[in-house]
Amino acid sequence: MTKFSKVLHTARTRTTGGRERGISRSSDGYLDVRLATAGSDRIGTNPEHLFAAAWSACFETGVVLAAERRKISLPANITIDAEVDLNSGPTGHFLSARLYVALPGVDRVIAQSLIEEAHITCPYSKATRGNLEVEIRLIE
Repeated sequence: MTKFSKVLHTARTRTTGGRERGISRSSDGYLDVRLATAGSDRIGTNPEHLFAAAWSACFETGVVLAAERRKISLPANITIDAEVDLNSGPTGHFLSARLYVALPGVDRVIAQSLIEEAHITCPYSKATRGNLEVEIRLIE
């Protein structure tokens, strides 16, 4: 962190039990989830679900802020579908991701430029840049 940065929010969680049989809770009590390995009989989510939800929410905010900077009105029904894969390869486990962005009623060229700007400014996009394979696609 640079000396000019300002912390806007700190998320604090505690996880016990790992991805197979874990529980994650936030210090403020707003997050309280059971964890389970994907495909298991245990009721619970997995880290990939949580990451996909967080990234898609942040990315949508990036699109909205890009539109506001350009004074472009956006429809209320923006959607971001996120897919995060947990992969296994010769060097171990790694992630890959796809974001599918729908901006109904927005000109395709403008929509694509908003998506590109959001990918530059979104903190999750910044954190993953160069670290995992990412595909971002504008959909109808």
